[in-house]
Amino acid sequence: MTIEHLADIRREYKREHLDMDMLNTDPMLQFETWLQQSIDAGLPDPTAMTVATVDSTGQPSQRIVLLKDSGPDGFVFYTNLGSRKAQELKANSKISLHFPWHHLERQVKVCGVAKPLSVARASQYFLSRPKESQLAAWASQQSKPISTRQLLMAQFDKMKQKFADGQIPLPDFWGGYQVIPHEIEFWQGGEHRLHDRFVYTRQSDNRWTIERLMP
Repeated sequence: MTIEHLADIRREYKREHLDMDMLNTDPMLQFETWLQQSIDAGLPDPTAMTVATVDSTGQPSQRIVLLKDSGPDGFVFYTNLGSRKAQELKANSKISLHFPWHHLERQVKVCGVAKPLSVARASQYFLSRPKESQLAAWASQQSKPISTRQLLMAQFDKMKQKFADGQIPLPDFWGGYQVIPHEIEFWQGGEHRLHDRFVYTRQSDNRWTIERLMP
């Protein structure tokens, strides 16, 4: 198969099916079940998720980051607060996440709002990172133009010397977000493109309803 035959690239999804009675009534527990199964299956980067934000003109933008925590209150990730996504979230807190677990023929889509994490929580996570990752956070003005990789590495070396001794502090331009969901969709691939889709929707009293969607 070559790039000239893109329209012919396809496969059937026959691995599993998904029914209402197989779902947990709590979407976060259902998510954690699927996430654990992705980890147990040895999938590469099981916590990788696409993060979608929107700028002031309505232009969506996407990038892949790693999920760092999940629980009853939602999904957590960390980033440079000067990055494009952080600046867009500052103006518009609406956000969408997408988990593509292709090898299990599954995906999860999340819609919600992003709430900044406390400095204490961001610092706790930052200090748990490998030292090189901490230094990289200090070295990079994320999303800003740079002419060469050599300049980036020079900045990394500068930070390495600056923080050669002692603990590396949390940069004041680095933090995290908790995504509070109001809609979570679970997708299981189905034969003949008859996929199984279920969407959880949060109600005003915080209860979740579940509906099956057409594929």
